[in-house]
Amino acid sequence: MTKTRAPRRRPSHRAARGLTLIEISIALIIVALLFSAAVMGIGTITGAKAKGAAAELAGTIRSLYDSAALRGKTCRLVFEIPEGKEEKATRYHAECAESAVTTSRDRDAALRDENRDREQSRRSRRVGDQEERSFIASGGATQTTDELMESEKLRVESAARFSSFTSEEVPTRDLPSDVRVSVWTRQQKEPVESGVAYLYFFPQGYTEKAYVYLTQGDNTWTLDVSPLTGKVNIAGEALEVPR
Repeated sequence: MTKTRAPRRRPSHRAARGLTLIEISIALIIVALLFSAAVMGIGTITGAKAKGAAAELAGTIRSLYDSAALRGKTCRLVFEIPEGKEEKATRYHAECAESAVTTSRDRDAALRDENRDREQSRRSRRVGDQEERSFIASGGATQTTDELMESEKLRVESAARFSSFTSEEVPTRDLPSDVRVSVWTRQQKEPVESGVAYLYFFPQGYTEKAYVYLTQGDNTWTLDVSPLTGKVNIAGEALEVPR
């Protein structure tokens, strides 16, 4: 009795063909997204953005210290710090006056007045823009500037005293939005955590004793500014404000 062999099954083309180009591309995209998320998570944990921003800001402070001394003018580094609940970036830029300018000993009160004036100026500009749009839409009589002069007075005076100063060494910068900033100088009781803050540089070759804090997640870097040399030491912790 002869045995009959069962016919061999041919391997399926679907099993033999492996992965298609589309499947490989999808896999690579998933891997890239996971890698990006891991890098961002590690950066937040280690405070990498805050550390990098601290190093760059330290260079800017030193350069502005030198610029004020060489130009014979009072300059200042202006920090525009958003409220804690706002998901906005802190911006800093430099300004210089045409001559030496003295600063207020009560910096806390001066900053409160400055923030109040800035808010009033912003509101007046919004009102002025609304009135101008209303005027254009209605075809009314020509609007005079008398109604806006009082609210714009402080802004004009401030602009006349200090004007923007930029160079390759002293650029305007927006910090990463997840890096929080606070600024303390010798003339203040507590660090400024929102609103405007100033760090002054004087033509005689000195600046203010200051701490600039940059925080990302649980990590804080402190820029310790020396008033006599403008040298900046970076500490990998939040230094306590001197009392």
